[in-house]
Amino acid sequence: MSGLPLDHAGLETLPFEACLRLLASVPLGRVSFCADGEVVIFPVNHAMDGQDVVFRTAPGSKLAAAGELALVAFEADDYDRQTRSGWSVLITGRAEVVDSDAEIQHLDRIGLHPWATAVDRPYWVRIRPSSVTGRRVPGTTGSS
Repeated sequence: MSGLPLDHAGLETLPFEACLRLLASVPLGRVSFCADGEVVIFPVNHAMDGQDVVFRTAPGSKLAAAGELALVAFEADDYDRQTRSGWSVLITGRAEVVDSDAEIQHLDRIGLHPWATAVDRPYWVRIRPSSVTGRRVPGTTGSS
């Protein structure tokens, strides 16, 4: 037993710092927001800057949402098939375009480079969280 509190489904609820550490441990997550009246979800490779999620993007719906300071959700997870364990972290907050030269220079030093390179992604987006929650499924050693 880990000693972490359990939610109604028996999943461990992760503390804030563990959520941030786990988000930083994986390179890919999903950002979701409303665009043209529909919920859309896009995979993005990301990095953490303190407690903020940051990613690069091109002109389009992600940049437009950030330009409007839209409410967004960002989720990342990981799963180990062998141990049948995994975790998921969800951040909700406001997305914003990073437009300060000093901030852009700071983010450029993080070393985050888009995986998809067919289109230039010159813009940085920052998600400032209003909520950070995480759950973990502890592993099982036996088979069902």
